[in-house]
Amino acid sequence: MTIGYTTGVYDLFHIGHLNLLKNAKGLCDKLVVGVTVDELVKYKHKRAIIPFEDRLEIVRSIKYVDAAILQEEIDKFAAWEKLKFDILFVGDDWYKSDSWQAMEKKFRGVGVKIVYFPYTKGVSSTVISQALGLMREID
Repeated sequence: MTIGYTTGVYDLFHIGHLNLLKNAKGLCDKLVVGVTVDELVKYKHKRAIIPFEDRLEIVRSIKYVDAAILQEEIDKFAAWEKLKFDILFVGDDWYKSDSWQAMEKKFRGVGVKIVYFPYTKGVSSTVISQALGLMREID
């Protein structure tokens, strides 16, 4: 059985999130998704709009997701040490970054494949949040 793993905040759930989960599930037998806890979202100096418990339940309810768990730390290798997944799915904005070059080497050493998925053009929680803010100003 091939186990896949991905993580995200999944705030303001949108088609890009769904595409990622659907595509990831197509490449593994079991898909485990780490949903970022509110405290970890703050490390980016951001704040989730949807509370963690709701985001977790939304992700857990997606038919492509076999298990939704808490993501309490940024270190994906620490997650691997607990879950022993075979494939790690990440957004292509990390591709060839210095931090991920090192991470790829570390994962290669334990036989984990990293698959980069492109972001869905024109869709992001940040863009949706900004659009909502603009719409609220119009009212």
